[in-house]
Amino acid sequence: MHKKLVLATSALAVVLSGCAGGMTDTQRRTGIGAGAGALAGAAIGSATGGDRGAIGTGAAVGAAAGALGGYLWSQRMEAQKREMEAATQGTGIDVTQTPNNELKLAIPSDVSFDTGKAAIKPNFAPILNQFANGLRNNPNAEVRIIGHTDSTGGEALNDRLSMNRATAARDHLVARGLAAESLAVEGRGEHEPVADNDTAAGRAQNRRVELFVGERTRAG
Repeated sequence: MHKKLVLATSALAVVLSGCAGGMTDTQRRTGIGAGAGALAGAAIGSATGGDRGAIGTGAAVGAAAGALGGYLWSQRMEAQKREMEAATQGTGIDVTQTPNNELKLAIPSDVSFDTGKAAIKPNFAPILNQFANGLRNNPNAEVRIIGHTDSTGGEALNDRLSMNRATAARDHLVARGLAAESLAVEGRGEHEPVADNDTAAGRAQNRRVELFVGERTRAG
């Protein structure tokens, strides 16, 4: 076995052992992805008869791809992005492809939630319905729902409110037929503002929900 393939295997073992420690979910996914990517890249370089430089390059490229989360931007993901762009046109909702190939919807408060509230606004429900329709056709999708608040109120209150907002979005999707266990929720309170909390317009931008979808490749 080539030396760099051995090194890639060792790196994966180190990453996996580290995952048992105090890593966050994001760090754990990134670390495992990087280690597995390096191993796969090195293996491909070796199997195709590459020299040591080629094997090392394969490991490096694989690690970079794995560290990005291992998501696949498929035709299905592109189709869902186009569908969501059409469904949200003129609403102020930002629909983008992230650097690690997740579909992201950033939904501001004039569509999603009022100040201090976790009740879904009427304009938000059709967006979630369309989002759910796209997910039904993608069994490999991983979904994260992240709630945010402005700085109005105390930190503990905002942490709880942001989680309640993410949970409300999840519950709506579950009511539309999606499995609750496939929908991860997070509440980040006032800690990740995207605008100035000293203005009403800025607070409205910060009071938001973000939806992320990533499609994993499946073995077999």
